[in-house]
Amino acid sequence: MKITFRNKELNLDTPAVMGILNITPDSFYDGGKYFSEKDILRQTEKMIADGADIIDIGACSTRPNAQDVSEEEELKRLIPVVKLMRKKFPATIISADTFRSKVAEEAVHAGADMINDIWGGHEFKVQNSKAKAGVPETSMFETIAKLKVPYVLMHMQGTPKNMQQNPQYKDVVKEVKEYFSLKIEKLKSLKFENIILDVGFGFGKNVEHNYALLKNLGEFKDFGLPLLIGVSRKSMINKVIGTKPETALNGTTVVNTIALMNGANILRVHDVKEAKEAVKIFKFVK
Repeated sequence: MKITFRNKELNLDTPAVMGILNITPDSFYDGGKYFSEKDILRQTEKMIADGADIIDIGACSTRPNAQDVSEEEELKRLIPVVKLMRKKFPATIISADTFRSKVAEEAVHAGADMINDIWGGHEFKVQNSKAKAGVPETSMFETIAKLKVPYVLMHMQGTPKNMQQNPQYKDVVKEVKEYFSLKIEKLKSLKFENIILDVGFGFGKNVEHNYALLKNLGEFKDFGLPLLIGVSRKSMINKVIGTKPETALNGTTVVNTIALMNGANILRVHDVKEAKEAVKIFKFVK
């Protein structure tokens, strides 16, 4: 299985590791750490040295109860960093983590290789620059089809502000699969198939929902698409073993390893070195 980019391919016979670079003040684990150019370059250099295959840049926090960020502010944060990364690390695959089609388009024009969208192209009323902050636009799928870059399609129930208040499913695995089926069909109708799936751990799911998805991850291989897993230091780990985000590295590695065994192709993580070690051991056993 491969991901095809504009000028390169990523072979997923060996699962890939996506390093997280949050240039936000309020992300749940590393908010406020990477604002200066020096800090951004140092962290990126470390992740690349540790073996990151992709760097995922986020300029708008989507943690539970996150504050809204305007489109203008997201662009102001994100685009200069994408340009900087493209210049300093020309061989690195750069992902832009955004739910806004305009931000996605400008990020790709600035040098991003792929888009990671927590909203899954969810359709809301079109916003203009003065509309309510944090409301996605309608045209992400059309934009992605035009840009022709790999697209991470994630499932989320609710919004970042309310998604963890009381998530409800009759059958979480079945419902997330049905969601993907509809979204994939729409993307394919636009003649776009360069899709990566993310079941959205922690996005509108309680602990039981998250582990049901983890246990049954193999069911999502039915789509024949790469699976991206983002569990790094999340509450689904902390609530089981009594850790905090700062002390959840070991739990993260355990869950990542289970995900690999159940079919994950990409691990999205804060700690690249440990994730790469998990991949190496998984590959050796396999």
